Amino acid sequence: MTDNVVPLFKEPTTATDTIPATAPAPTDVVRPVRVWKRTARGLRTVVTHERTRTAARLVARHGMFVIGGTRITAKRTWDGRTASRYERMIRAAEAAGNWEEAKEWEDRLQRFRAGRHSRRMDLLRSAPDLAKSTLYGTGLTVGGLLALGIVLAIANKDITWVIGPIAAVIEAIRWIVAVATLVWGPALVAGPWLALLALWGVGRRQQTAPQWTLPAQHRDDAGAPITPSIVVTALRDLGIAPLRNAIKEMGDVGAAMLGPIRIAGCGVEVDVTLPSGVSTAEVQGRRRKLAENLARHEHEVFITIPTAARTVRLWIADSGALDQPIGPSPLVTDQTMTATYKNGKAPWGQDLRGDSALISVYQRMLLITGLSNQGKTAALRALALWLALDRTVEFRIADLKGVGDWGMFDGLATTLIQGPTDEHVIEATEMVEGMVAEMERRIQAPPGTVFPPLVGIVDEAQVAFMCPAAGADKRPYGGSKATSRYFMAVRKIHNQGRAVDVLLWEGTQDPTDQNLPKLVREGAHTRISLALGTESQARMALGDKAVDGGAAPHLLRQGLDKGTVVVASDGIAIPAGQASITVRTHYIDTEQAAEVAARAKALRSGITTAHGTDRGPAIDPIADILTVLGTDARVLTQDVLKRLAAANEKAYGGWSFLDLKRVLDGTGAEPYKSDGRMVIGRDRVARVLAGRPDTGSASAAE
Repeated sequence: MTDNVVPLFKEPTTATDTIPATAPAPTDVVRPVRVWKRTARGLRTVVTHERTRTAARLVARHGMFVIGGTRITAKRTWDGRTASRYERMIRAAEAAGNWEEAKEWEDRLQRFRAGRHSRRMDLLRSAPDLAKSTLYGTGLTVGGLLALGIVLAIANKDITWVIGPIAAVIEAIRWIVAVATLVWGPALVAGPWLALLALWGVGRRQQTAPQWTLPAQHRDDAGAPITPSIVVTALRDLGIAPLRNAIKEMGDVGAAMLGPIRIAGCGVEVDVTLPSGVSTAEVQGRRRKLAENLARHEHEVFITIPTAARTVRLWIADSGALDQPIGPSPLVTDQTMTATYKNGKAPWGQDLRGDSALISVYQRMLLITGLSNQGKTAALRALALWLALDRTVEFRIADLKGVGDWGMFDGLATTLIQGPTDEHVIEATEMVEGMVAEMERRIQAPPGTVFPPLVGIVDEAQVAFMCPAAGADKRPYGGSKATSRYFMAVRKIHNQGRAVDVLLWEGTQDPTDQNLPKLVREGAHTRISLALGTESQARMALGDKAVDGGAAPHLLRQGLDKGTVVVASDGIAIPAGQASITVRTHYIDTEQAAEVAARAKALRSGITTAHGTDRGPAIDPIADILTVLGTDARVLTQDVLKRLAAANEKAYGGWSFLDLKRVLDGTGAEPYKSDGRMVIGRDRVARVLAGRPDTGSASAAE
């Protein structure tokens, strides 16, 4: 009986029995996956292809033109029908603190509302009048047409002409309706599209599409207007980690750092309050990168330090604006201009804001320096030409370049030295020493005495400092030691000259410690620099304070920023918190300078210009010492000095024992001690003179 039992499950006996006939083969499972992957790759290629992206940008761009045009048109319509424009202007004026403008816009708003109310009331009152006018006009028209029909009926002897005019009018109306019915269908279809096209045109003109949708050639932001987002992005990308992290953590993404962006001349100005951990020096040191982040050249961005703590002030020029000329000088255009030494200010140029840069020279020593051929002489000469229009001012000028840049002052200055040789340096030194003598004379005058201003100008003063020549007393004319005649004369004027209106203006080139000593450059009250080569030179020219405060004449472009100067002085208006100001000076060429000088000469009379210095008769200190010794074998040095001063006060009045010793040192006639006191021996001095190749002077003395 068990043999007839059929098992419910049969165990497989062959390999083919292990897989059901209905189960898919492995290849049938993998093939759809591969097909799906290939399809996905193809779709990704299509989606990311440049043509697809270009097409997407095209659709988005023109779609946004329509949306933006609709928004602009709606806003214009709303502004035209409501008082929102006036309210917006009032809020802007109040935010700017311009209360007068806010009051003016409020008055305009009241007038607008009153006019709108009046028009609405007129519209309400006009409805009955319009109905009466319509009925009256209709009756009058029908009556007129009937009268015309009666006339025509009488004329044609036909009663049907009575309604002829009315029938003609009805026929005309029928034709108008027929034409309108014919045109209405196409107009109804084309109207929305024409409106859409108009909105698209408005959006396209206003460029309402996002920047990413514009073609590549339209996305060049060089010279783009400065906006808060551009400034914050430029600061974020400076490479200063604390600044970048602080901007990311700010809820407003850095907007709170910025003050108002103000229009300032040919650019804009904005104050940036830096977050904690970021110093102003770090931002100043990245001026070039900041300029590039702002899509500007380095010379178009200036960074200064205002009074507020941890704040930098950015002045950003309009692209290319600094390469444009600023116009002629008022000295040239205003033939009636005069000057006042004490209270006047020279119209020297324009600051970066475009405002007139006026500078006072009253009781101020002046130093201007820069690289060669950058406009130094023209800038210095412009100040002198303005001051020359004050007839009380006396000029003494030494041009150690000697190419005629100051030739127009012939007949205007009392002294005019022109030339680069050692002889010209000697004359320039004696000119400055003459100013020292005049200064000392004025100082000894009774208190309260008023003196006319005396201005000495030495252009290319580095020639004087580097001059190797020495006088008969062995004192060098150049150099920066206590024995240097030019250096010491300049120092004396710097120390006391301003008190008696004796001033010295110097122009130098490519400053170094050798050709522009520290004591000289720090003795100037007004320090001016054109383009320089290095920051160390900028510090020599303007001082550490000005450079640390943002002055950067070494970043001016040589050859391109001619006439642009950085000024550190209390004689010119400098924004609060800054130590210097950048000025683009007016250029006055030689011909125009001659015309201004001619006007200055017309204010004066009887001036004869000396083209050198009156040195008097030549002196020989050793021969003069022998003369004053007389027949005495030896004389005390104090007595020798007294006798020399009595013999020639001008030459020896200021001599001391050191001067006497310097002349005799190395000659064999040096002062020596006798009975414990310093004396000079006659025989020794006579032997020195006798040993000279030309002994004529010694023989004469004896």
